[in-house]
Amino acid sequence: MTEAALPLWAEIIIAVLLLAGSAIALLGSWGLLRLKTYFERVHAPSIIATMGCWCVMHGTIVYFSLQGQGLALHSLLIALFVAITVPVTNIFLMRAALFRARRAGNDAPPSLSRSTGSQERDS
Repeated sequence: MTEAALPLWAEIIIAVLLLAGSAIALLGSWGLLRLKTYFERVHAPSIIATMGCWCVMHGTIVYFSLQGQGLALHSLLIALFVAITVPVTNIFLMRAALFRARRAGNDAPPSLSRSTGSQERDS
């Protein structure tokens, strides 16, 4: 399997996109280690995972499109799947963590539905 050499401009674009994606992933990992509580930690990796994935996806589209017969969009499916599932999973994990923290009596953000309902009854 011999691969044709890419033009310099394409190699630079691919390298920048892959390095940007890995730098964004590194920032998310650093945020995961630096932040103290679960409610602070859950946000950084989810946003960063999506942004890093999109940078890597653009790099792979450029690379495989220039190597293959045409526009290679197979990595777009992976990025779309990550972009859809990561925020939804994050919401479910946050709701479960809030439920557990409130049931255990730990310090957790107040419920918005209860504070809104109590304000309406007082007026």
